[in-house]
Order: sequence, then structure tokens, then C-alpha cells
Amino acid sequence: MLLFIGSPRFLSLSKLIFIPKTISLSVSASKMELESPTTLILCGKSSIENELAMLLKTNNTLKLPENASINVVLHSENEKQESFQKDAFQIDSYMNSLSTSRVGKFLIYSPKLASTHDVVSHNFCELPLGTVCVADVQLKGRGRSKNVWESPKGCLMFSFTIQMEDGRVVPLVQYVVCLAMTEAINDVCLRNGIPPPNVRIKWPNDLYLDGLKVGGILCTSTYRSKKFNVSAGKQFHSLTIHTSRR
Repeated sequence: MLLFIGSPRFLSLSKLIFIPKTISLSVSASKMELESPTTLILCGKSSIENELAMLLKTNNTLKLPENASINVVLHSENEKQESFQKDAFQIDSYMNSLSTSRVGKFLIYSPKLASTHDVVSHNFCELPLGTVCVADVQLKGRGRSKNVWESPKGCLMFSFTIQMEDGRVVPLVQYVVCLAMTEAINDVCLRNGIPPPNVRIKWPNDLYLDGLKVGGILCTSTYRSKKFNVSAGKQFHSLTIHTSRR
């Protein structure tokens, strides 16, 4: 379940639950994780994207907020190590399944980072349009109004970039992405012979299942050279779907 740390529901629970001193250990651990270098693994669908990945690494182009330390690795250099991590995001499976003309052809993957949204928005002009950033774990997932998201392993967490000239269209991006997420969930379930869950949209950017918030969309934009640079981030918690078979 996704939960806003600042939500009234969470605050009311915090008044009733005794929080032991050991919680400080987990907070310290999270702080140490944030201070350690963030590994970004770059991969492209074609030789063009892979050449760009090489340039980004060689020139130390990619940056993170507050000048956080980065360790940039090419997927071709890291394939053997990744193959042993079966519970991690599978880059090769992703690339082999990709059929888009632009979106997702340049991939940034990280086992653990602060925020996928920060990666694409902070490096928007250095990355090709349609770049996707995926993470197994987020330590500082972002929501609307500076809310913080719970982002444990097992969630679907990614952000991508798009660009448009008509400012009237920009606010509609979050609606389109919400619809795309629900359609994708239904499509995956149907292709695997599973009844689609009744995921509903709470406009403008939340996904609910059985009254619980299970996903959210965050879109931000900047205006530069008469174009809107839009970074769209999504998080969706994993679902356990119970079906009866005869």
C-alpha cells in the first residue's frame, strides 16, 4: 500500500502506536544509504543509444541534486553481475519486449536510489527524449505537495521524459498516464489468464484498489527554448490477486 507520510491517516496512527528507540537505527541506515554513491546502469536499445551511454559515462555528464555521488556503469559491463540477481529489474527482458519508437529506448536502471524522478528531471537536457529511469528501491520517492512515498522493493517505480510545445496539453499528461497504467494492468492480467483487478482512478493522479491507494503519478515541467520539458514519474505497489480455478 502506498501511504503519504504527511496524510491525516498516518498521523492519527502515529499518535496511537509506540515507536521504540530502535527506529533510530533504521533512520541512520537510510541516511547512510543516501550518502553512499548511487549506481546508475545505462543501456540502449540500439547502438545509437549505447554510444550515448558511453559518452555520458566518459564525460561524467549525469548529475544528482545536492551533487550526490554517482557511479555510472554500462549494462554491457555489468551483465554477469545482474544475471545473478533474479529479484532485480531484468534489463535484457525489458529491452527484448520493448516495441516503442522512442519511449524507453534509453534506460537508466538503479538497484537503489533516492528518486527516479530526480534523475530524469535533473538531467533532462542531457538525456534523449523518452528516457526511462527504473529502480528496485527508492529512498526518497516524491509525491505531490512535497509528500514522501513509501517505496519498498517489489513496487513498480519509474520515470520518463517527454517534451511538448502546447502548454495547454501539459496538465493533461497526468490523466493520460493514469489511464495508460490502468490499461497496462488490465492487459497484463488478461494475457496471463488472470481476471483484471478493479483498479480505479482518483483524479487527477491516484490509483486505488478496494479503497486502498496502490499507485500514484507525479508530473513536473520546466519551460525552456519555447518548449515544455515534462518529467513523469509513476509508482505502483505489487498486487496479490486471488483467483478461483475450477
